[in-house]
Amino acid sequence: MKPNTVDAMHDLIKEIQKTLPMDKIKADFCSDTCSGCSLKLITFLSTEIEHWQFQLNQGIIPNFSDLNKLAKMAKKIQAVLLKNHLI
Repeated sequence: MKPNTVDAMHDLIKEIQKTLPMDKIKADFCSDTCSGCSLKLITFLSTEIEHWQFQLNQGIIPNFSDLNKLAKMAKKIQAVLLKNHLI
């Protein structure tokens, strides 16, 4: 059985938090090479996750477009972090 969009969003958020260094947001997060500001990107993604956690707690149901948008955003940010040798 496929999960509904609420369960899928919870799973996506857990996967993002497990995969990306969300807890390493601090000034020394920057590396020697920089291709996009990793600190700003992680902060932005963290804000988006907090927004969706609040929305889910309020009973708002995400649609497939919302899931896709968050997943694409996380993949792009992950690519920048990999390029900057931070993960």
